[in-house]
Amino acid sequence: MPTATRPKKLPHPDLERILVTEAAIRQRLKVLGAEISKAYGSEELTVIAVVNGAVFFTADLLRQIRTPVRLDCIRVSSYRNSTRPVGPPRILDTLQLDLEQRHVLLIDDILDTGRTLSAVVAEIQKRKPASVRTCVLLDKKVRREVPLEADFVGFPIPDQFVVGYGLDFAERYRNLPCIGVLKPGLQNPPEWA
Repeated sequence: MPTATRPKKLPHPDLERILVTEAAIRQRLKVLGAEISKAYGSEELTVIAVVNGAVFFTADLLRQIRTPVRLDCIRVSSYRNSTRPVGPPRILDTLQLDLEQRHVLLIDDILDTGRTLSAVVAEIQKRKPASVRTCVLLDKKVRREVPLEADFVGFPIPDQFVVGYGLDFAERYRNLPCIGVLKPGLQNPPEWA
């Protein structure tokens, strides 16, 4: 008699389901790291991480890149405590490194409307880099409002609100090892607003 398989336990009770497993993230990071290393070769690369969301992704991805790297971070606010962007992106903390005539790779956790990434690319372009490319962990094309495509993409995803592996809702869930869909009833609860 065959035994029934138990459904895999979710890493957090607030998740409806897992969209991207921890193992799939690790495997994709190796491939992305190889693609980025090949694209830049021995050229020194300045990586700009959009924090807080891209912290986990950037740290793990940099370990897979063989190109010489300099690292800086930029802080941008778009969502605040909402599942949709609240107004135009605001750059809260700017860059410290000189980008003039440098090859820049901008890393973010998710590309959805494109407004945040577009605003940060515009900010970087003011500093006269030799080139600017973008890398995102997740690409939610269905939400695009700005004509922007990332040069390097981890995973295309459907239009669902996801958390984990750096992605948050109201600064929660960033530490989950996978990317999961947040239960609809927990999105925008009044006690968090």
